[in-house]
Amino acid sequence: MDNPLVQPDPGLYIWTIATFLILLGLLARFAWRPLLDALEQRQEVIRKSLDDARQARQELEQVKTEAAKLLSDARVEAGDIVSRTRSDAARFADEMKVKARADADALVKHAERQIDMQTKRAVESIRHEAVDLSVAIASKILRRDISKEDNDRLVQDTLKEMQSRLSN
Repeated sequence: MDNPLVQPDPGLYIWTIATFLILLGLLARFAWRPLLDALEQRQEVIRKSLDDARQARQELEQVKTEAAKLLSDARVEAGDIVSRTRSDAARFADEMKVKARADADALVKHAERQIDMQTKRAVESIRHEAVDLSVAIASKILRRDISKEDNDRLVQDTLKEMQSRLSN
């Protein structure tokens, strides 16, 4: 076993340990501290991102809740509008029916008045013609056989009789 690599050499151990400690010191001063600082910064960025994500999720949930509430309110309001529109349409239709009935009643009353007036005119015209005809007939009869008193009495009786017939 003459291999020098396998033989223990206390000087090599000391130099190896010393080199390791120097290298460890240099790494601790120049590499580990910046690396740990970078890791801490990265951890802080990740923590902040997670907090921001939680806050964004909460805000999103709040927005969803508000949107659902707004949608529900809009649906209720739309239902109210439709209900009011239907009731307004029904009320308008009822008003139009009432107005149409009133107009029809007014037309019927006007027609009845016109008929009554025309009937009265016709009856009055018939009366006048009947009286004229009666007088003409009576005057022809009176010229032949009746005296003046009989003539007056006959005219009065005829007029009374005609008036009683017309009033019935």
